[in-house]
Amino acid sequence: MHIAQQELAKQKGENENLQATLLNLLNELAYLKINNENRETKLIIADVEIEYQNEEKGKLLAKLGVAKIELAFQGAQKENQVQDLSNMNYARKLIEASLDPLITISTEGKIMDVNEAMVKVTGVNRERLKGTDFKGYFTDPEMASRIYKEVFSQGFVADYPLTIIDGKLTDVLFNGSVYKDEDGNVLGAVIVARDMTEQKRIEKELTAAKVFAELATVIAEDAKNQAESAAHLSEDSVRSKQQFLSNMSHEIRTPMNAIIGFTKVLLKTKLSAKQKEYLTAIKISGDSLIVLINDILDLAKVDAGKMTFEETPFRLASSLSSMLHLFESKIQEKNLTLEVVYDSKIPEVLVGDPVRLHQIILNLVSNAIKFTAKGNIKVSVGLVSENEETATIEFAVMDTGIGIDAEKIETIFDNFQQASSSTARLYGGTGLGLAIVKQLVGKQNGTIQVKSEVNKGSTFSFALTFLKSKIKPASLPEILSMDYEIKDIKVLVVEDMPLNQLLMKTLLDDFGFEQDIADNGKIAIEKLKSQSYDIILMDLQMPEMNGFETTEHIRNTLKSQIPIIALSADVTTADVAKCKAVGMDDYIAKPVDERILYSKIIGLVKKTKYNKQREDGKNESIQLEKLKYINLDYLVKRTKANPVLMMQMIAIYLEQTPPLVLAMKQSLHDEDWELLEAAVHKIIPSFLIMGINEDFEMMARKVHEYAISREQTEIMHDLVLQIEMVCISACSELEEELKRIKNTKL
Repeated sequence: MHIAQQELAKQKGENENLQATLLNLLNELAYLKINNENRETKLIIADVEIEYQNEEKGKLLAKLGVAKIELAFQGAQKENQVQDLSNMNYARKLIEASLDPLITISTEGKIMDVNEAMVKVTGVNRERLKGTDFKGYFTDPEMASRIYKEVFSQGFVADYPLTIIDGKLTDVLFNGSVYKDEDGNVLGAVIVARDMTEQKRIEKELTAAKVFAELATVIAEDAKNQAESAAHLSEDSVRSKQQFLSNMSHEIRTPMNAIIGFTKVLLKTKLSAKQKEYLTAIKISGDSLIVLINDILDLAKVDAGKMTFEETPFRLASSLSSMLHLFESKIQEKNLTLEVVYDSKIPEVLVGDPVRLHQIILNLVSNAIKFTAKGNIKVSVGLVSENEETATIEFAVMDTGIGIDAEKIETIFDNFQQASSSTARLYGGTGLGLAIVKQLVGKQNGTIQVKSEVNKGSTFSFALTFLKSKIKPASLPEILSMDYEIKDIKVLVVEDMPLNQLLMKTLLDDFGFEQDIADNGKIAIEKLKSQSYDIILMDLQMPEMNGFETTEHIRNTLKSQIPIIALSADVTTADVAKCKAVGMDDYIAKPVDERILYSKIIGLVKKTKYNKQREDGKNESIQLEKLKYINLDYLVKRTKANPVLMMQMIAIYLEQTPPLVLAMKQSLHDEDWELLEAAVHKIIPSFLIMGINEDFEMMARKVHEYAISREQTEIMHDLVLQIEMVCISACSELEEELKRIKNTKL
């Protein structure tokens, strides 16, 4: 029990402790509850505070966003302001870079801004210019006002003239346009004034120059007209002079032909000593008269610019030797000696005019013999210089004659001048020989010099430059000796002068040839229709039908190739080239040298017979030289003898020439002068290239001139016909030459 009590007491104590503990726990719970309540209250307050703070924070964030936006806006504004400032500075620099005055004006015409150029022009600073009237700075305010109003009404203005009021009243041209805002509203206008002072000066100078040019043109035209008038007068004068000389030549040569001809015939007959003496005197006088006529005509040719110089290959050594043989009898007669010194270094073949060279040396040697009574004559020819293309040769003629006074040397080359009046009386002559020599040498770019001492002699020397060539020169016509065994030749003599008819009959009888006489061309044509002849001797100047017309008819209408030799006393107009163009085979000047006449008749008759034999297939080996229209020396020189280039040039000529000739003939028929001018213009250069005689070139140039001026149409048909014949003949010869070059090249 006790134990139970003890246990109960123990349990009671424990319960009391438990209760105390529970009470403590309840108190603690109450405290905790109070604390929790406080905490809850605090939490509620904290939540409210947090909510408030969150609201404040949101407001702050909103404010911060607005601030950022504001800052960004302010930054952008600042950047825009900087850019605007930069743009303004750039624009200002551009404006100031303009050397022309620049002005911005408002819609009311007030100046808003200007550049430094405007400040300088007006002399007013920028601040004072701003706000003032635009029109107030020009000499014509109303026009200035119209300018700015026009800018605003039309949107622009261009090249509007005004004068700025400054120290010198500068003329300007205004160009302007409006400028607008982003919405298209017009804010103002920009106007630029271009200084026209320099341009106006240039315009004045150009105007003055134009006036001067027009005046100069008028003066030039007047001078040209005067020159043309003077040229026409000069040409008329030359033509009249040439016509006079032509007539004089013909009138003198015609009787002289008979006098000299019959004198030669009589000298071959049986004569007494006195008769022979008298006839010899007549012949010498006649020969002297012919020399005088030739000298006068040669001098007239030089003065008129008609003297032409050939470019043909020749052998100087043989040519000089043949020429000096002419003086052998005269030198022997005067008991003189002739010494010839020839430089062996001189090229064998030269290109030049051997005929004119002969004329020079003949005159000098003739003078030397004339003025030398005793002693010797020396002719020396030496090489001065040489290159691949040319050789310069010096010629000198020395004598031991009477000599020339020093003061007379300068005048002896003048026309009709001799060393003294006694010279003419004692030795004769006209004083034209040396004048002609000087002209002939000068025309070939040479000069003649003389050294002389009275009673000791004279030396005349000159130097000429010749082209060199490897082309074989044409053989000189051979002067045949009279072979009276050749008699089966029948000759038609076409001659209107009875005296000349008789002379030709006498000469031909002496040759043993049969002859027939026709008084003019018409009669000759009738005779040719009914009879056969071996050759024709054709005078050029005859009534009814002249020698040229007759030959054309024989060649073109009768289709006859009978040999024709031209005979004429008129050496100035009887053009050898024209004779060839109409179809004549050769030419002899009157007075006729019987040996030359005989040689040419025999040569042409033989040639014709041989040609006929070849056509018939007989004697194919005979090679005959024919008259040629072309001379390829120039082409050889220009192409440096390159066969390919030569063939190309010849082929081009053969291709282009026939159509040009056809166009020339057709345009003449149609009287299409422009086409005729163009066709002939293209033909002319080929004459030089192919070496066609320059006389034919002159014919072509005449046609060209007539086509331009529409004049002389009555003689153009004859000239065109001749040019056509020349071109056809040249083409034929060039075709043969082309074959030859091809064969040589192969």
